[in-house]
Amino acid sequence: MIEPPLKWAGGKRWLARSYSWLFPKSYDRYLEPFFGGGAVFFALRPDRAVLSDKNARLVATYEALRDNPNGVIAALRAYASRHSDEFYYVARATPEADAIKEAARFLYLNRTCWNGLYRVNLKGEFNVPRGTKNNVILPTDDFDAVSKALLNAELSASDFSTTLSQARAGDFVFIDPPYTVARNNNGFLKYNEDIFSWADQERLKAEAVAAASRGASVLVLNAHHDSVSKLYSDAGTLHVVKRHSVISSTSAHRKGVEELAVQIGFETTDSNGDPIQLRKNHSAGTTDAASHMPVPCETA
Repeated sequence: MIEPPLKWAGGKRWLARSYSWLFPKSYDRYLEPFFGGGAVFFALRPDRAVLSDKNARLVATYEALRDNPNGVIAALRAYASRHSDEFYYVARATPEADAIKEAARFLYLNRTCWNGLYRVNLKGEFNVPRGTKNNVILPTDDFDAVSKALLNAELSASDFSTTLSQARAGDFVFIDPPYTVARNNNGFLKYNEDIFSWADQERLKAEAVAAASRGASVLVLNAHHDSVSKLYSDAGTLHVVKRHSVISSTSAHRKGVEELAVQIGFETTDSNGDPIQLRKNHSAGTTDAASHMPVPCETA
C-alpha cells in the first residue's frame, strides 16, 4: 500500500485497510470523482484510472507529484527548513507562481494546519489555522511511488458528473462525496452543505445508478443517516461500517462513528456465495462469523 501524501478530512485509509471486502474482486478501470486524499486509489494501485476533484489546487498538486516528484520533495524540504508557527502564516498568505513550489506549499500547509482540513474563505483563500503537527517531511514519504501510481491516471478538476458520465462496463467507480444530510443540524456536515447540497446528493445518486446501469460496479460511501439510507434504499446493497472520527480538537472527543456503504451494480458474497446484506456490526479489523465475511487486509 502506498501511503497517501496528503491527510484529508473524510479520508478513507481506514476503509482500504479494514474493509477491502467491499470492493469488487476484479475490474478493468478505476474511477473516483471525489479524489481528495486518494487513499483507496493508492491502496488498490489500479493499472488505469480516471481521477477528479472540484478542488483545482488539489488536482494541480497531484499533477506536480506525477510529473516531477523529485522537484516537489526538494521544494518541500525548503519549506521544512523554514517551518515555525510564524512562517506557517507567511506561507499560507503567499502563493507560489511556480507549479512545483506551489504543490510543495500545498503539502506543507496540509501537514501543518489543523487536522489536515481544507477550507477557504469567500475570496477562495486557504484560511485554516496552524495545527499541532511539526513533521513536514514524513518517514512514509515516497513521492516516486506516488508518481508511478499516477502515471496511468487521467487527472482533472471537474464536477463529479463529468467523471461518472464516462463509467462503463468493467469499471469500478468509488464515490466518497462530502457528507450532507436532509434537515441537517450537525456543525461539520452543515459546513459540507455549503459546498455540497442535498440537491447535489440527489443528483449524485441518480448519476451513480446510471453508471451501474451501464455495467459499472459502483461503491458509494456516505453519512449513516436516515435521509441518506432512504435515498439509496432502492439503489443497491447497504452496509453500515464503523470508523474513528478525527475531526475534533482533542483525541478525547474522537469516537467511533458509523458510515453507510452502498454497493450498486454488484454485491459482496460470503463464503457460501450468498450476498452480505445490511448489518450494523461491520467493525474495522474484525471478522463477522455470522456472515462469514472475508478477513480485512492488514493495517499498513
